[in-house]
Amino acid sequence: MQLSEHEIRDINDYLLEGKDLPEKYRFLLFEDKKEVELIWNGKTNEVTNVVLPFQVIEQVDEPRKEIGTNDHQATLFSTDTRGRQLEGWTNKLIWGDNKLILSSLKNGQLQKEIEEHGGIKLIYIDPPFDVGADFSMDIEIGENNDKFTKRANVLEEIVYRDTWGKGADSFIAMIYERLQLMRDLLADDGSIYVHCDWRVNSYIRLILDEIFGKENFRNEIIWYYGERQSPKAKKFNNKHETIFYYSKTENPFF
Repeated sequence: MQLSEHEIRDINDYLLEGKDLPEKYRFLLFEDKKEVELIWNGKTNEVTNVVLPFQVIEQVDEPRKEIGTNDHQATLFSTDTRGRQLEGWTNKLIWGDNKLILSSLKNGQLQKEIEEHGGIKLIYIDPPFDVGADFSMDIEIGENNDKFTKRANVLEEIVYRDTWGKGADSFIAMIYERLQLMRDLLADDGSIYVHCDWRVNSYIRLILDEIFGKENFRNEIIWYYGERQSPKAKKFNNKHETIFYYSKTENPFF
């Protein structure tokens, strides 16, 4: 589909005014790319480049078996006499907004260590499914089972609520920028696995095609968990979730 000058001006007007694009402009075929590009309100190719310091909240020093035992884990990382890892970026649990964390890994204090290792070999993510639910909970305390509701901080309000009141455009914008950062962090032979379900898997598949390339799609893994279909059911059950497997290049490690 070749766009006329009038159509291009029309699209620009919609975007500048923040209006919803008409359906005929949602998917555009560009002759120079020979591929379909996903378009939504607010789309941008600008990626967050904020760098934040990582603060140590807790250091766990578990005793390790001596090298030479049957425990192969003992040889995986260099440690000191207390079992603490000498290399700063292995086995690190980081708490925070993953967009800011990814940006800090790409540009911050661990950038050198990641680059020395050739990048990250494997990424698995389990993003929100847009289920519209609040996963925060009340906690029962004491013999009387008194209920206690912890007030969520700003970050937890995002983490424990899978609600997208702004619609599909908001969800796509959220996942798009994060997947771009993940691709940049992956090693050339690295792979990514993205877990989703029927609510957003069509959006995510198209986004992964755009960011990683359709040629780097490796597999669609079906995670089946359903029960037997009731003979009285009025519709087919939703009985599986999907894991999309993509590689960064045509020669993945696995």
